[in-house]
Amino acid sequence: MTWSMPNFAVARPRDIGSAIAVREQEASSLFLAGGTDLLVNLRLGLGRPKLLIDLSAIDALHEKSFAATGVRIGACTSLMELTDMPAIRQRYRALAEAAEAVASPTTRSIATIGGNLCLQTRCVYYNQSEWWRRANNYCLKHAGAVCHVAPQGQRCHAAFSGDLAPALLVLDAEVEIAGRDMQHRRVKLSDFYREDGRAHLALDADEILVCVHLPPNPLPSSYSKARVRGAIDFPLAGVAVALTMDGEKLVKLRVGITGTNSRPFLLKGVDALFDRTLDAEALHELETLVQKQVQPMRTTTISAHYRRLAAAALVRRLTTTLAFPPRAMEEKRQE
Repeated sequence: MTWSMPNFAVARPRDIGSAIAVREQEASSLFLAGGTDLLVNLRLGLGRPKLLIDLSAIDALHEKSFAATGVRIGACTSLMELTDMPAIRQRYRALAEAAEAVASPTTRSIATIGGNLCLQTRCVYYNQSEWWRRANNYCLKHAGAVCHVAPQGQRCHAAFSGDLAPALLVLDAEVEIAGRDMQHRRVKLSDFYREDGRAHLALDADEILVCVHLPPNPLPSSYSKARVRGAIDFPLAGVAVALTMDGEKLVKLRVGITGTNSRPFLLKGVDALFDRTLDAEALHELETLVQKQVQPMRTTTISAHYRRLAAAALVRRLTTTLAFPPRAMEEKRQE
């Protein structure tokens, strides 16, 4: 078994156009932001690029602006920076909580918002050493022909496990992408992902995620996740909820989920609960929606059934906490 880093060169362009030009010249090259996930994968033999394109020197990817029309956050902004921004904590609480839930302080000081949104999908059959994967004849995601999670299927079921995506989904965020000839496009974050463990991003190889755009008037929101170890692990299920209430009645609700599918997604069907009293019956219907739409597979050492139940429980808990803060605190004290 070897944990040595493969040989590669490093380019450090100073602007987005130069970074894209370098990428076009070397087909095997990869963009590098914080590298907290990419470099670990390279040590495991998951990719052998001849060149890494370090984006950290591009000022445009670090820029941040706060205006009446919304917030713009550069893709190379670190997760630690996010948690330290008062405007993010006060107005976009789910995003701050999601950033703070990632790994350790050391990792958060290096990891970036763009890197977390573009995180590789993960699977117990993929995130292994080279000799382990070779002994299992590799897998559909890398060098093999069969998905060991679903051998009769035709697609990879590796799960997306980034924490920030569900928070940004419920906040109705958009991402800005730059490509050839410096053509920029903005897309809803919900359109940035695909349900495919091998190709889960709607991002061409020579495109760069430039920044995230947040609307000026977000719904009150929060984020929580289930994980094996509370300090460092990826989510087995991560949930963000944003809502508004009119007394006991639910006015608007958005639920984002990560860690269970090959893409983070917004829960469908929640509009059936609008203008209804948020009582036990409504919360049960909400849990049912979650359990029907999450698709956890055997991609972790924890059972799929547990992850499904965890996602549903987290949605119920966060919804109750946001809708009825005093009641939620009382229930917590009684636990």
